[in-house]
Amino acid sequence: MSALAILRLLDGAQQGGSVQFDGRELASLSERHMRAIRGKDIAMIFQEPMTALNPLHPVGRQIAEVLELHEALPRRAAWTRAVELLAQMGIADPARRALNYPHQLSGGQRQRVMIAMALACRPRLLLADEPTTALDVTVRKQILDLLDALQAEYGLALLFITHDLNLVRRYTHRVAVMQQGRVVEAGAVQSVFAAPQHPYTRMLLQSRPHRLVQAAPTDSAEQALVLRARSLDVRFAQSGGFWRKRWHPVLRDISLDLPAGQTLGVVGESGSGKSTLALALLGLLRRQGGTVDLLGSDPATLAPRALRPLRAQAQIVFQDPFSSLSPRRTVAQIVEEGLEIHRPELNPGQRLQRAQDILAEVGLPLTHAEMQRYPHAFSGGQRQRMAIARALILEPKILILDEPTSAL
Repeated sequence: MSALAILRLLDGAQQGGSVQFDGRELASLSERHMRAIRGKDIAMIFQEPMTALNPLHPVGRQIAEVLELHEALPRRAAWTRAVELLAQMGIADPARRALNYPHQLSGGQRQRVMIAMALACRPRLLLADEPTTALDVTVRKQILDLLDALQAEYGLALLFITHDLNLVRRYTHRVAVMQQGRVVEAGAVQSVFAAPQHPYTRMLLQSRPHRLVQAAPTDSAEQALVLRARSLDVRFAQSGGFWRKRWHPVLRDISLDLPAGQTLGVVGESGSGKSTLALALLGLLRRQGGTVDLLGSDPATLAPRALRPLRAQAQIVFQDPFSSLSPRRTVAQIVEEGLEIHRPELNPGQRLQRAQDILAEVGLPLTHAEMQRYPHAFSGGQRQRMAIARALILEPKILILDEPTSAL
């Protein structure tokens, strides 16, 4: 919210105080002057790229548009520079990816597009709101090292918003700790980490994980399989002319077993097919080969009516909570929806109480009034807790998590 206030992008909010940039008071500038500053002198990397990117235009076109507007580059030169920026962000085959729409990219790839767009005009101030949330560790280091190098080369000022204390220690010079809308402690990073003064800062530092908890031993031979996949093959069609299509393979010969009561981790870099695998296992994506046994049934072969009870037993938490939660429904309606469909014997009061109970379990206790608010009124982390609560409220036998804690 502080970053949005700097850019005067908060709707319906009363602002006080002073924001000065390059000797100018931003609060007193006209909207026309602010538009000239946004994107060129001050740029922002938003936390949720799916909502910040235009779904109707290829990502390369969106980057090129910034260059045409602020740098007056010709259309062809702007496109060439957009492809170069995507390559600089570590996106493989950038010329092809530049032609993709946001929904055709993984969460990490969309975030890299956002970063490329923000850096396109080499701004003097970069507001980075959780810029590496959706990135895997290798790409995260690559992007942060790039920002670090750009800061040194161009004298870039960086306001780095994050919940990751390790990133603060590694990549920032000064730190400001916020709690409930106020800065409770500020100072040099080394000083604050070595001797925190405020109780909240001390609590944050003590919350960092210092050791791994060993999992309880289980005998997989005694556990029945709840999920079995064999030789999964998923390909996406690409334009190959009027008469034929080209197919881009995403999953090739994937097989896995998941016994009841156990956890299976799927690890891979951004764009490696992890989310595609999750969707294919649940029958939410058409596959070109292979078989899936989900609680005794193949979801791809079931009629919609027969599929409904299976959906209650196999839930998924998507990576991007803003795009997976309906903006037209309240928190109560979103979390209660599963109960309304699968537990019709519960009355509205019982459904609301269960929704509040499960939200409290995932660390988001809400009052009755807060339950009537819409997702946009909450932070990214709070929205993801809602998505987790929605998946857990039916007590499923299988839970598929697609980067479930990326926003927490």
